[in-house]
Amino acid sequence: MHASALPALLARTRLPDMVLIRQRLENETLGGIPRAVAEEAVRIGLEQRVRPGQSVAIAVGSRGIDRLAQVTRSLCDLFRGLGARPFIVSAMGSHGGATPEGQTRVLADLGISEQTMDAPLRIGLRTVHLGDSCQGMPVLVDALAAEADHLVVVNRIKAHTKFKAPVESGLMKMLAVGLGNDQGARLLHGLAPAYGMFALINAAARMILERGNLLCGVGLVENGLGRLHTLRLLSPNEISEQEPRLLTLAKRLAPKLPFDDLDVLVVDEIGKDISGTGMDTNVTGRNRDILGDFTSTPRIKRIFVRDLSPGTAGNALGIGFADVTTDRVARAMDSEKTVINALTGLSPEKAALPLHLPTDRLALAATIHTLGAVSPAKLRMVRIRNTKHLERLLVSPALLNDPPALEILRSPLPMDFIGDDLAPFPKPSE
Repeated sequence: MHASALPALLARTRLPDMVLIRQRLENETLGGIPRAVAEEAVRIGLEQRVRPGQSVAIAVGSRGIDRLAQVTRSLCDLFRGLGARPFIVSAMGSHGGATPEGQTRVLADLGISEQTMDAPLRIGLRTVHLGDSCQGMPVLVDALAAEADHLVVVNRIKAHTKFKAPVESGLMKMLAVGLGNDQGARLLHGLAPAYGMFALINAAARMILERGNLLCGVGLVENGLGRLHTLRLLSPNEISEQEPRLLTLAKRLAPKLPFDDLDVLVVDEIGKDISGTGMDTNVTGRNRDILGDFTSTPRIKRIFVRDLSPGTAGNALGIGFADVTTDRVARAMDSEKTVINALTGLSPEKAALPLHLPTDRLALAATIHTLGAVSPAKLRMVRIRNTKHLERLLVSPALLNDPPALEILRSPLPMDFIGDDLAPFPKPSE
C-alpha cells in the first residue's frame, strides 16, 4: 500500500483520553556513597588484603545504574587511599559494538572516564583462559583484569530477562559473561540451549572465584524508583551465599505495571542502558528466546515503541518485542551494534524490526487498529517513559476501574501531540 493511503485507512481510529497517575513504589534511598563504600570496606577487611603499590582493576558494565559513576569514583578513591593503583576495565561482553572504542564511549555515557575517575581506563578484547568448566566450556577473563593484582566487579543485582534461578543478573553473571568480553559471552550463550544459562554462569563464576584474582564484588540494588537502595561489598567467599539474598530484595523492590491485562502499551524509549533486552521483559511479560517463549503478566496485546534512548547509542536490541514502531527508530538503529548483540545472545528475534510508520499518530493508530473493534471507552492503554521508570503512568480511563490504589495527578485529557508526534512524557512538575 502506498504511504499516502495510510492516513485515510487509519483516519477512523479514535484515540482515548489519558489520565496521569502515580503508583506507590518503594522509595527508600541509600545515603552517602563514599561513606557506604568505606564502611563496607572495613567490614570485609580490605585494608588487610591490599598492599601499597598493588594494581586494582575495577570492572564496570554497560548498564545505566543509579550513581554508578559515584560508586566507581568512590572505589578509586578508596584504593588510592590504601596506596594501591586503581584502573577501570570494561565487563560488558559484546556491548559497545565489541570494540575498545565503542566500550569506552559506553562508559563515558555512564559518566566514567579517566577525567571523572582520576584513574586510567584500560579497555581491550584480549582474554586469558582460566580452565574449562564441568560442561567443557572454556572460562575466559579479560586479560587486563586478570593481570592486575586484584579485581573488583561492580554490578546491579536484579531479575534477569532470560532465565530464573538463585542468581540471575548480577555479580556472578558479570564474572561469567561480561568479563569474558565478546569471545567469552559468545561461548557461554552458544552453550546455553544445551546446558541452560544458570548452570553455565554458576560453573564459570565459581571457577573464577576459586582461581582468579577477585578481591570483592560490589552488589548494587535499586529501589522502585530506580535509585540506589543497597550497596554491599562481598568477598569471594560471600558472593555465592549473599547474592541470592540481594536478588530476593531486588525482586521485591522492582517496579511493575499495576495491571494484569492491557490492550496497548506505549513505550517512549528502549535501550541497553535501560535493560539488557531494551525493555525489561519482567515488566512487559513478553519474551521470545531460543531457550523458550515466556509470556507472563501483564498480558499485553500490542506494544508500540516510539524511540531509542540516547544512552543506547543505536543498539536497538529488544525492538523485536514491539508490534509497531516509528521510522525514527529505524533510522536511529545501528544495525552493526544490534546484530552483534543479537548474534552473541543467539537472539535474532530481539533485533527484528517490526512494522514502522512515519509518525507517532500513524503508528499509534495502526497499533489500535490491529486490535479490531475496541471503543476508546473500553481501550486499556498505558503509556510509560521506559520500563525502568514506572512511578508515573499515563493510562486510559478504562483502567481507573481496576483495584490498584492509584493517585490521580491529572484528569483525563486528549492525547497531547506536537505536530503528528506525541509530546514528551510529562515531567514530575507538570
